Amino acid sequence: MRKILYWVHTSVDGFIDGPNGEFDWPVMGPELSAYSEGLDRRVDTLLFGRPVWEMMVGFWPTAETMTDDAHVAAFAPFWRATPKIVFSRSYEGDAWTSRVIRDTNLAEEVAALKAQPGADLLLTGGASVAATLTGLGLIDEYHVAVHPVVLGGGRRLFAGPQPRLNLETVDARLVDGRVTVTQYRPTR
Repeated sequence: MRKILYWVHTSVDGFIDGPNGEFDWPVMGPELSAYSEGLDRRVDTLLFGRPVWEMMVGFWPTAETMTDDAHVAAFAPFWRATPKIVFSRSYEGDAWTSRVIRDTNLAEEVAALKAQPGADLLLTGGASVAATLTGLGLIDEYHVAVHPVVLGGGRRLFAGPQPRLNLETVDARLVDGRVTVTQYRPTR
């Protein structure tokens, strides 16, 4: 069965963006980029909630024309070529969206997606979709990059009230001398 991997950047105080939605604080050094690229090699489908999707689709289709960053150069072709699923109640999709999953039968649709043949699925960023899938017991691995910044507000790593989730630490490392990346899996 395919796994859902959740890859997210957070501040030390547990926010995935700043008080005004800013996402200008994660620093993608070579080691963090290599970690991210390692996750990319494990998957054949990308998953996004709508807010993250809107940020991604506004940048990645033409990312190389906006910067000469090595991480961007490596990830942009992968992003364009990989099927992308957006979770949204109202979004109709666009040219880059392979599929939209609504919340009508979310648990069944995601369980069926996991049961299909193929590589793992990567949920990138976001809080609401991650919280919902966590509550349904559908996320298999959490990959959390904690950046050395205190944002003081924004969207929490996990949105909304959650039942307790016990996690097992699989791996933890300091990358680029500044970011702590920890991999967890739920204990079931």
